[in-house]
Amino acid sequence: MLSFNNLINKIKQVKAGKKSRAAAAGAAPLIVPRADHNISRKLISPSALKVLNTLHEAGFEAYLVGGCVRDLLLGYEPKDFDIATDALPEQVHKLFRRSRLIGRRFKLVHVRFGRDEIIEVATFRAPPEAENQVDGRIMQDNVYGSLEQDAWRRDFTVNALYYNIADFTIVDYTGGIADLQQGMIRLIGDKQVRYREDPVRMLRAIRFMAKLGLKLEPETEALIGELAPLLSDIPPARLFDETLKLYLSGQAAVTHELLCHYGVFDYLYPQTAALLHQESDNYPRVLLMKALENTDKRLANNKPVTPAFLFAALLWEPLRQRWIELSQSMPDIPAMQRAAGEVLAEQIQTVAIPKRFSLVTRDIWALQPRLARRQGKRAFALLLQPKFRAGYDFLALRAEAGEPLQELTDWWTTFQQATASEQTNMVNSLSKSEAEPKRRPRRRRRRKPAAKRAE
Repeated sequence: MLSFNNLINKIKQVKAGKKSRAAAAGAAPLIVPRADHNISRKLISPSALKVLNTLHEAGFEAYLVGGCVRDLLLGYEPKDFDIATDALPEQVHKLFRRSRLIGRRFKLVHVRFGRDEIIEVATFRAPPEAENQVDGRIMQDNVYGSLEQDAWRRDFTVNALYYNIADFTIVDYTGGIADLQQGMIRLIGDKQVRYREDPVRMLRAIRFMAKLGLKLEPETEALIGELAPLLSDIPPARLFDETLKLYLSGQAAVTHELLCHYGVFDYLYPQTAALLHQESDNYPRVLLMKALENTDKRLANNKPVTPAFLFAALLWEPLRQRWIELSQSMPDIPAMQRAAGEVLAEQIQTVAIPKRFSLVTRDIWALQPRLARRQGKRAFALLLQPKFRAGYDFLALRAEAGEPLQELTDWWTTFQQATASEQTNMVNSLSKSEAEPKRRPRRRRRRKPAAKRAE
C-alpha cells in the first residue's frame, strides 16, 4: 500500500505539468487512478460498498465523499461513510428497503444496515439560490446539481474529494490533495461568504485541526475571531450536536484549548467562559481540563462516556458559584437544586441539552452535597443510588482539581470496597461533626399575643 507521501509523488509523476489545484470552478479535475492512491475496497465498509454498487448498477453515479475519503488517504479509519450520487432522494429511497428520507434544508437518505450502521446518501448539490438565503445564511438548500457543483459548494478542500466506485479513481476539483500534502485546512471559495452561509463551519475547522493535526490556511483562520459572534444565531439544538462532535471525538482537551484560543467557547458556554477569563482563580480551568483529559483516555480505551458527565464538568463552575451564593440563605441541598435549575435554564439558550442528559447532570450535581452526609444509613442508601458512581467520580475529579475533598473521596473509595461489617464500622467511627455539615438553627415563628388573635 502506498503511503500518502508516495501517493503525492506518484501523482506528480503521472500528472507531470498539470496543476494539482483547480484555479476556479469549471477547471478540469485532477483524476487519481487506482494505481496511484492507497484506498482499497478492503478498507471500506461492506455496507457502503453495497450502497455504492447498487446505485452504480442502477445506472447512477456513486462516490464516497468527504471525511471518509480524507481519512483513508491519511491512513485513519473513518468513523462513517457518506455517499454522493446524481440519483434523487426518492430514487435512492426506492432502491433500498431499509431506508428513510430525512432533512429539511436538504433531503438526504439514510440506509440502515443491522442495528447500528447507517450509510448517508446525498444527491449532488448546486450553489444555493439567493432567495433561499437570509443575511448570507443558507435557509433552504434543496437545489440539485452536478458532481462539479457539489464539489465547489462543500466547505473545505480536504472534504471535497470523491472516490468513484465505477473505476476506483479519486476525483479532486478543489485542490484537496495538495492541501492534504501541505497539512492545510482551507475553506473553498470566498472565506467570509462561506462562514456567513453556515457559521458552524468555524467549529468544524477547529475540530479538524484537533482531530487531524492540520493547520488552518491563514485567511480561513483569521476570520474566525471576527465572525465567531455569528454562532449566536445558530439554533441551540444544532450547537448541542456540534458540542458532542467537538468533545467526544477523542481530542476533547486539544479541541477545548483551540475553542478558547479563537474566542469561540464564549458563544457556546458563556457562563463558564466568563469565569475562565478570571485569571485570579485557575481552579475552573484545571477541573475542566482534567475532565476532558479523562474523557479522551476513556475513549482511547474504548470505555463508555456519558455526555451528562461532560456537561456536569463544563457547567460546574457557574453552578458552584451560584450554589455558594444561595447557600448563604438556604440549606445546601435545596441551594444546589435551585442553582442547577438556574444554570441549566440559562445554558439551553445557547446550547440545548436534552432532558435525557440534563436530568443525569442534575443527579451528578445533587449527589455532591449528599456525599458529605454519611451518618447512619445515609452512606448505605447513597451506594444504591443509580447515579452514585458518576457522582463519586465527579467528587474525585473535584478533589483532583484542588478542592479540599481528598479525605472524603478516599473514604468513599474505601467504603465501596469494604465488607458489610467494615462499612458499618466506618460509619460508626465518624464523629457527628465529620458526618454532617452544621445546620443553622430553625427560625421560630413568633406567636401573636392571645388578645391580638382574638381581634
